[in-house]
Amino acid sequence: MLVKIETYFDGEFWCARGMGDDIFTQGNTLDELYQNIKEAVSVHYGDMDEPITILTLSEVKLAGAEAPTG
Repeated sequence: MLVKIETYFDGEFWCARGMGDDIFTQGNTLDELYQNIKEAVSVHYGDMDEPITILTLSEVKLAGAEAPTG
């Protein structure tokens, strides 16, 4: 089973939300967030016989990397 999780920084915490699943968690660091994602997915799906793969997708904003206009 593939579980897609979107990760982002809200200005205070690193956050993660399930894409198509009712999963949400957060952490102070990315390492803490990833541990919390594993725990949240495990709790959400409980005891499944099928292996779970977690795919995290992140939006990254780069300074000075704006698309040219006009």
